Amino acid sequence: MSKTPDMTVMFKDVMGAFPIDGSAMEGAFKTTATLNEKLSHVALNAVEQSTDISSKWTKETISKLEKLAKAKDEPADYTKAMTEFASAYAETASEHMAAFAEVAKKVQMDTVELLMAAGKDMQEETAAVMKKATSEATATAKKAAAK
Repeated sequence: MSKTPDMTVMFKDVMGAFPIDGSAMEGAFKTTATLNEKLSHVALNAVEQSTDISSKWTKETISKLEKLAKAKDEPADYTKAMTEFASAYAETASEHMAAFAEVAKKVQMDTVELLMAAGKDMQEETAAVMKKATSEATATAKKAAAK
């Protein structure tokens, strides 16, 4: 009588012929985790610098507002104080906006640098995994052909 083929053995043979390399997945995870850590560092650094700039700008504005809020002897002195405040505020505004622009520029440069390095690392890892898989598949095919 004919015997029913054992599908479990067949699947084991097929899966054994195409082994899955868990270390490749682990390496990809570690690379991604490292990239995320570095990108988080860049972002948090930018937040810290931006907060410092905002705080400094606020303190300077409050200092200038105190001068503006003082009582004046002549009505024309109020106009003069307001003009001085507006002029000083416009000057500090441009300085602080330039500082924000520098922070943004640094974030952009650091991010591009990190992404380029990560892309290179991933390309190298992928090439190594593919080379290993190709050699294993070739060896398996040679074994199968020899039987």
